[in-house]
Amino acid sequence: MIAEDYGRLIVQGADRPGIVSSVSTVLAEHGANIVALDQSSSDPSGGRFFQRTVFHLPGLSGRLAELDEVLGQRLTEDLGLTYRLVEAKRHKRVAVLVSKADHCLLDLLWRQRRGELHMSIPMVISNHPDLGDDVRQFGIPFFHVPVEKDHKAAAEKEHLNLLKGNVDLVVLARYMQIVSGEFLDEVGVPVINIHHSFLPAFMGAGPYQRAKERGVKLVGATAHYVTEDLDEGPIIEQDVIRVSHRESAAELQRKGADVERLVLSRAVAWHCDDRVIRDGNTTVVF
Repeated sequence: MIAEDYGRLIVQGADRPGIVSSVSTVLAEHGANIVALDQSSSDPSGGRFFQRTVFHLPGLSGRLAELDEVLGQRLTEDLGLTYRLVEAKRHKRVAVLVSKADHCLLDLLWRQRRGELHMSIPMVISNHPDLGDDVRQFGIPFFHVPVEKDHKAAAEKEHLNLLKGNVDLVVLARYMQIVSGEFLDEVGVPVINIHHSFLPAFMGAGPYQRAKERGVKLVGATAHYVTEDLDEGPIIEQDVIRVSHRESAAELQRKGADVERLVLSRAVAWHCDDRVIRDGNTTVVF
């Protein structure tokens, strides 16, 4: 739901009595009307608590600071919780990094143009020039930043010059480079990757060939947040399709590309709508 005066409040922390009541009370005291609410607890006695609340508050933009101050006192100081307060009308700025495979990139650009993804795309960055014309047809700036084998740090520095302060999310849409821990520390925003297998099976490169060699009957894809540990970040979304011995590795790859598009677009949509809460190496998705 995207409209003027709608807000989202994301709360997480140690579960205890009174959290829902406190959130509702603060919002009601400010005249906000709760229109949707999801919550989950891993254990009512000492577990973890998660809540996503969507509310309507007339004049929200001018009242955010006041509401934020009270939430900080009631939720953080009194209950030890962390929270995020977001205006729904403010779309997240998403940069896409890609190599040569176009299917995930073009699907994101197409869905964003149709209004299916509540985000803007200020730039696409690639280590190859191949997709420049495709991207520019959408009216989106395309930056070609070559990644030389022994000069990866220089390429990442150029990436950071483009990204820092200009985006809220980075999406690796079949970007076939491993990003460094230094890049993740400095970029300052979440990074989502699409991996072309049903993790934790077939981590790393060449998963379709290894899946064929293993004789799998399902191929899938996984969208996850990127951490310094390759393909081991918190999983946001996964899906699979059935295959048989008849498909070659190339046919597995073609069928898998359909799953990759869907899984990545779902993960990006949920992140942009603040439906994903990270907790350690796991996620809660409302």
